[in-house]
Amino acid sequence: MVETNGSSREVAELRDLLFRLSDASLRINESLDFDSVLQGVLDSARSLTGARYGVIALRDDRGRPQDFLSSGMTEEEARLLWDTPDGLQLFEYLGGGHEPLRLPDLLSHVRTLGLREFRVPLPVGASMSFLGAPVLHQGECVGNIYVAEKEEEQEFAAEDEKTLVMFASQAAMVIANARRHRDEQRARADLESLINTAPVGVVLFDAGTGVPVSINREARRIVGSLHGRDETAEQALEVLTVRRADGREVSLEKAPLARTLQSGEAVRAEEIVLQVPDGRSVTTLINATPIRSERGDVESVVVTLQDMTPLEEIGRLRAEFLAMVSHELRQPLVAIKGSAATVLGGSSTFGPAEMVQFFHIIDRQADHMSGLINDLLDVARLETGTLPVNPEPVLVAAVVDQARSDFLSGGRGHDIRIDLPPHLPRVMADPRRVVQVLGNLLSNAARHSPEGSPIGISASHEDFHVAVSIKDQGSGFAAEQITGLFRKPSRIEAADQGGTTGLGLAISKGIVEAHGGRIWAQSDGPGRGARFTFTVPVVEEAATGTASALARTGPSSGSPASKQARILAVDDDPQALRFLHDTLSRAGYQPVVTGDPEEALRLMEASEPHLALLDLVLPGTDGIDLMKDIRAIANIPVIFLSAYGQEDVVAQAFDMGADDYVVKPFSPTELAARIRAGLRKRTAFGPGEPVEPYVCGDLVVDYAERRVSVAGHPVRLTAIEYRLLVELSANAGRTLTYDHLLERVWDRRSDGDVRPMRSAVRSLRRKLGDDANDPTYLFTESRVGYRFASSEGQGGW
Repeated sequence: MVETNGSSREVAELRDLLFRLSDASLRINESLDFDSVLQGVLDSARSLTGARYGVIALRDDRGRPQDFLSSGMTEEEARLLWDTPDGLQLFEYLGGGHEPLRLPDLLSHVRTLGLREFRVPLPVGASMSFLGAPVLHQGECVGNIYVAEKEEEQEFAAEDEKTLVMFASQAAMVIANARRHRDEQRARADLESLINTAPVGVVLFDAGTGVPVSINREARRIVGSLHGRDETAEQALEVLTVRRADGREVSLEKAPLARTLQSGEAVRAEEIVLQVPDGRSVTTLINATPIRSERGDVESVVVTLQDMTPLEEIGRLRAEFLAMVSHELRQPLVAIKGSAATVLGGSSTFGPAEMVQFFHIIDRQADHMSGLINDLLDVARLETGTLPVNPEPVLVAAVVDQARSDFLSGGRGHDIRIDLPPHLPRVMADPRRVVQVLGNLLSNAARHSPEGSPIGISASHEDFHVAVSIKDQGSGFAAEQITGLFRKPSRIEAADQGGTTGLGLAISKGIVEAHGGRIWAQSDGPGRGARFTFTVPVVEEAATGTASALARTGPSSGSPASKQARILAVDDDPQALRFLHDTLSRAGYQPVVTGDPEEALRLMEASEPHLALLDLVLPGTDGIDLMKDIRAIANIPVIFLSAYGQEDVVAQAFDMGADDYVVKPFSPTELAARIRAGLRKRTAFGPGEPVEPYVCGDLVVDYAERRVSVAGHPVRLTAIEYRLLVELSANAGRTLTYDHLLERVWDRRSDGDVRPMRSAVRSLRRKLGDDANDPTYLFTESRVGYRFASSEGQGGW
């Protein structure tokens, strides 16, 4: 009787277990949503085992933790559990086998593993009972189910372990199906997103009904240009007419395109016109591909549509551009042909002056045609990516000056104002191409500005590039016009450019981008001027303390080498200025030229020239007054170039402090010799650099090698820092006044402003590792100047 009662109890318990397992399985099979399935599995596992907490951790295909879900915890508790130090290592250990794991106290077990930092962020008692079971699918462990804290602080029994293992085996298939469903949903969403954002229209038709099943965003846009405001894309397709390349029209309502392709015919790159009854149409390039079932029947058709409107617009613009270029080339040809025919047909009636005039016309028009052809070649090279660009280290001031001279030599009536900061780094650029960009931008500014209005050129050093800006006070433009400024203009737009091709901005954009820079335009609106800015990369210089920077930027006040000297030339005659620029460049100097006396003073500050060439008669002033203003900035040699050769004029110039006087016309050889003499005279009265190196403690200044080192490590110095160091160390032990240093190092007479000097001294001290409060090398003599420590073995001069 007892055995019968025991057997009945076991059967009842087994029946109850099977009922609960069946009920739990039904609940987790109610949904394919992955998160819902996981939550159902976990909640059921807790219910079946009477656990307070539950965790499920699944793995990816490579066995790494992928999905983590908790039950019976707050979001904060679950996050802390997963982020606990050594938490990932613990879960990998607990789920490392294919066998269940039952522990009377998880925390004590963890301590035996050496995971001392593991703290369960849950309100538990003295111990925490634990039970874990693997989730096995087709013999592979895809994750684990963990439950903890049995009700009434009991331990999990063998029956709980058996129940959890059985439930985990049933849940494995459900989890696998839910994961597969989730992956398929994600793949489908990714595919739909890809199709919806594709630049080509995609329409999926049902082959049996001809009804569009799916229409992506681009297809809706194409069809949307044809249907009315209250119509949908599907409604528009019902009245759409398709005209194929052979002229046949097919109504999608009576004979859907999908049905016409049921025979298996595929359409490849066929140009068709989509049209609605009111006459609106759009030309598209269509591809149609049937999708077949396993039996070979056409189930659906995928149609792709590419809007041909942009290509048609490009074709129209190209045709207009060719027509415009043909017209522009024809004009100089007509002038050349007419002048040549006139001379040839009437040679007996024209005098020499008239003949020369005709030849001038031919020469100007030939130059104009050459410029047009060069522009066209540049555009073609830009479009094919073959525009030749040969970057080299160049000075921004040099290319700006060249562009300004070229612009003024063309007889333009605009005042070019240059504002360049001193000590701009050299840029890596093709000087000829950058001058071309500047010329294009200056011409564009002049074309859209009132005659005589100023045009400004400025620059700034920004991180790894120099930004150059051209600003005018002209017509400006609206914000919506910015996008079309740098593209090839149409014939109408070219007419607005004053009869030119209008290719300058497009070519400038290509040249700047070929240098790795960018170009943009700004305007406050119509009638409020415009600013065009482009960038070029700076040269990556490794200016070690060898004063190589000094050799590059020009010689010091003590020894200006002619091949590096900067020469300022001021003349209001553009042709004379161009001659001076070319002569100085061929002689190896760095020309800084201008026709504006006020700008000459700004260039003195920005470029720090070593010698000045001045015309005696200048607009608004004379050369002698300009010489006084220049000498107030820097004590440099001044040579006058003038057509006035009278003795009293020449004598007055010398009496006022001129170093030399050259009467026009003169030869390039004579000018170069006069400049060399002026530079030698300037340095004849100052000492040279010492012969022996300066040594004081760890500091060594090797004048012969132009190297500076501290404790054997080279020191990187700028040109001005090296000049300051040479002057101080060469006079070691003597106090040099502010006035002395300003004239010797900064080439200027004292104006009371010693801020540049103090800034250079602070920088020099920092690089030498010298403390201003407790100096080793450079000492300050209050209100007087600076003194350098005596050398340990300095030789004579």
